[in-house]
Parts: sequence; structure tokens; C-alpha cells
Amino acid sequence: MASDEILGEWVADGVVKPEWIDANDHMNVAYYVSAFDLGVDALWEDFGITSEYIETSYGSTFAVESHITYQQELVEGDPYFVTSQVLAYDDKRIHQFQRLYYAEKKFLAATAEWMNLHVDLQSRRVSPWPDSILSKLAEYAAGQVKQAYPEAAGKQMNIGRPIYTLKREL
Repeated sequence: MASDEILGEWVADGVVKPEWIDANDHMNVAYYVSAFDLGVDALWEDFGITSEYIETSYGSTFAVESHITYQQELVEGDPYFVTSQVLAYDDKRIHQFQRLYYAEKKFLAATAEWMNLHVDLQSRRVSPWPDSILSKLAEYAAGQVKQAYPEAAGKQMNIGRPIYTLKREL
């Protein structure tokens, strides 16, 4: 099914590489994460979180939580692109949502949701964003104000009526 609407801001693109293909003849789950991570890196560049920033300020980001959904499979040679939305941020954290689309047919192949922390690499502790990055985050957020919050964000995995569950009702 093709999508009439591409959601989020374009951040990266690529082509599914032969080495990304698994025994099921489609893109392996690990490489979806790699494709999304390339999108994160591109977004960070826009915010000023560059190699130079990391080397000179000893500030960087750590991913502390993620959730990936797989909507449709991609195969070797498929062109794709990644879009991003900033869902929220504060003085130390950013919550973002990404979509990976098959570029030719414009269908949604996967989504990723991330929580990242700004970290001082010398102390290895969470630290506030510098003002220069906070201002770029604010500018980016202002530019996406008309975008809707993704329905898929914050979803929890479960089986509606399991035969077995380890979960104990309280």
C-alpha cells in the first residue's frame, strides 16, 4: 500500500545493501536500526552535534530506549529514506520518532522511537544541552508545529488474548 502522505522531515536516504539481507531474503532487523541510526546522525548534524562538537566539548548523546516496528519488508537494492520528528525535548533529553519509507513506492517500511540523553563524555553523566543546541532544537520544533503526534509513538507490545502470559494481574 502506497502512502499519500510522507510524515516527518527527511533526514537521510540509502539503498538496501546485499550484506543487509538475511536468510529470509529480506533486510535483517539489525540493519533497520543501522538505517535509522544514520538518520539520527544526520539530525544531530542539523542540531550541531557533530564530530567536532564531540571532540571539542566532550558532549555527545546516548540512546537509552528505542522501539522499532516493522511494517513491510525491504529487499536488496530497494531505495529508502528516513524522516524524523522531535516529539519532545528538555534540558537533557530528546524524544524522537522516525519513519523509514521505501523510496519508489512511498510505503512505510518501519518506524523507530528513541529517547536520547545528552552526556558529558568525561564524567559519563547526563548533562544539559549547551544553549547553541537548545536553540537549534527549538527552531526545529517550531518548524514542525503543524505535524500531528504519531499514533504509533509510545505503543506497548502485548498479545491481546494470550494462551500464556508471565504477567501477573495486580
